[in-house]
Amino acid sequence: MTRQRVGTGMLFLLLLSPRVPFFTTAARAQGTAADYERAEKLPQRFRGLVSHGRVEPHWSAGDASFWFRSDTGPGTWEFVRVECESGQRQVAFDHARLAEALSKATGNKADATKLALENVELAADLKEMQFDTAGSRWKCTLGGYELTKTGAAGQAPPAAPESQRANRQPRRSDAQGRTEGRRNPDSPDGKWSTFVRNGNLVLREKSANQEYPLTTDATADEGYESGVYWSPDSKAFAALRTHKAQEHIVYTVESSPRDQLQPKLHQTSYLKPGDRIAITKPHLFDVARHKEISVKDDLFPNPWSVSQLHWAADGSHFTFLYNQRGHQVMRIVAVSAQTGEAKAIVSEHARTFIDYTNKVFTRYLNQTNEIIWMSERDGWNHLYLYDAKTGEVKNQITKGEWVVRGVDRVDEEARQIYFRAGGIYPGQDPYYVHYCRVNFDGTNLVKLTGGDGTHRVDYSPGGKYFLDTYSRVDLAPVTELRRADDGKLLCFVEKGDTGALVAAGWRPPERFVAKGRDGTTDIYGIIHRPLNFDPDRQYPIIEDIYAGPQGSFVPKNFATYFPQQALAELGFIVVQIDGMGTNNRSKAFHDVCFKDLADAGFPDRILWIKAAAAKYPYMDPTRVGLYGTSAGGQSALGGLLFHGDFYKAAVSNCGCHDNRMDKIWWNEQWMSWPVGPEYAASSNVVNAKNLTGKLMLFVGELDTNVDPASTMQVVNALIKANKDFDLVVFPGAGHGQVGAYGQRRLRDFFVRNLLGVEPRKN
Repeated sequence: MTRQRVGTGMLFLLLLSPRVPFFTTAARAQGTAADYERAEKLPQRFRGLVSHGRVEPHWSAGDASFWFRSDTGPGTWEFVRVECESGQRQVAFDHARLAEALSKATGNKADATKLALENVELAADLKEMQFDTAGSRWKCTLGGYELTKTGAAGQAPPAAPESQRANRQPRRSDAQGRTEGRRNPDSPDGKWSTFVRNGNLVLREKSANQEYPLTTDATADEGYESGVYWSPDSKAFAALRTHKAQEHIVYTVESSPRDQLQPKLHQTSYLKPGDRIAITKPHLFDVARHKEISVKDDLFPNPWSVSQLHWAADGSHFTFLYNQRGHQVMRIVAVSAQTGEAKAIVSEHARTFIDYTNKVFTRYLNQTNEIIWMSERDGWNHLYLYDAKTGEVKNQITKGEWVVRGVDRVDEEARQIYFRAGGIYPGQDPYYVHYCRVNFDGTNLVKLTGGDGTHRVDYSPGGKYFLDTYSRVDLAPVTELRRADDGKLLCFVEKGDTGALVAAGWRPPERFVAKGRDGTTDIYGIIHRPLNFDPDRQYPIIEDIYAGPQGSFVPKNFATYFPQQALAELGFIVVQIDGMGTNNRSKAFHDVCFKDLADAGFPDRILWIKAAAAKYPYMDPTRVGLYGTSAGGQSALGGLLFHGDFYKAAVSNCGCHDNRMDKIWWNEQWMSWPVGPEYAASSNVVNAKNLTGKLMLFVGELDTNVDPASTMQVVNALIKANKDFDLVVFPGAGHGQVGAYGQRRLRDFFVRNLLGVEPRKN
């Protein structure tokens, strides 16, 4: 791997364009030294000013209660205890009395509003507590507040017993739902072992120490992987045979290494769209006969990947997940252990693409011969229950104009699935994540969370209760205690207070919705205004763009500081938008990106900005800029190339400007395979001749994520087209690593080219 390091020495700078500002009288008072100073101090200005916004629970045995430290104001807090079933919330002890006792015992004044207690243990009967403070461990009776020093600090409370943690449901999804068997050289009965010699597979009978070569046709480019997948009865096993990918080396030059004067050459193995990939296929072997059982590959002729190899409990067959190159076909293929006959249990086909990086979930239910499968076949991402023997769909588990965002837990005994959903509450932002539960047969869908915001949950060790914390960009976190079996609200635990934050001058971004290109679909985004916002001024608009189809990118959670706010302080309205072609909505919404990454949702983004400007006359739609990194860098330049009548200035950082030049997996997922004319049509290099407006390009010379040559090929095309632009090359820098210098150059660029004033001097 090539080293990535932010260069701290000289920056190689090419300035290729004269700067012709868009002068406006109203802008003269913006972009000043005071604006820059305010922008730079924002992160510190608002730090620690939200109270009651955080809950870190410490659970008692049996999930009966928990305590946490509640932030009551800047630099003050109290300890709170919650009785779960009754929902009673109260201070855990008398803080004033404990502070008085500690002051006497230690000789140092203790403040009741900021007791420095660590490793707190509260007795279930509330008669005693233990804690660390002032370097010692203390025991305190909560009747008379008598203190006893019991030892040195650092004796943390013991972890909950495993029996209490067994049913805990994770926050994070097992996104792939994998039940892939374990590779093992030894058979389950311990009688046999396998190993690879010169790429060929060898079976060894352990008791007799007898070897049986199973294959002899391996080559330098093709052979078997070590470790095999044994049937439960040890009568057969599957092994993976791989034909190596082609070698594609990307070279980068480190111009200014720290340890020597002369440059260094680095190289990275880096496949690009259209390259020959590694081909892996499963092979079946009979142990008693010491031979391979032929398996026809008609159902898996051209794999992008073969994964999730899984044996049936009775050893009759194994299955695997086949993802075909081009990502339009995905199957669960079953192979008979006796005959090698292959058949499709599940077969998924898409006209555009199957989002294998985000929307694949399989769960094999061995006891009932069923499979849980995720699919967008009805236009929305949902779960289906399959008969694992016949391949028939028993029923659709989830259904509706909303999406499953991930599966957290499958309870086979109760036949229930705990999952995350988006868009399940009409009227709420469809990107907000909610937690739900449903039966395998699709009945009894329970929405476990409900507040208007995006959610995360933290289950009690025994899984009986959970803390639900939700927020929005304009709503500080709210934490509720709910019962896990039905989602019933038991009590409000904390509600974030932004009073001190607002008093310090903070203002939240505004959530804004407008119709997309079809006139019916809602497009969601947010608006950042400067803190000294004046509705009588005219503000240029800058979009922070990222249109990568792998996700959605407009912030949904609360934060006291968004980096976009610093740019707004210089005299701009900064917006963020999720246009069509991005993820987490309907299949049709997502499909807009297919073979057309140049689209980048621009028709929706432009309509959204125009709608915002129509509502707010202080937003100037004649002065619109945009900036982005990586796929956002591609889109930032694309805005000028394909929509130069609307966008006037752009900063493009480490853009993947031609999808033929970028990493294979990301680009073939959305642009498909084989490489077709659509790649060139979306290329910023091919379309560089169409540049209008002002452009600044950033690139890190040691970028191993996006080939730096992608940017330099744009430079070459722009020069050939006699176009003016700015280029900053960052020596020693990796992907997107522009540092403080790059941030300053970006801000100066927009101040100069959209506000029409010369930036403050360093």
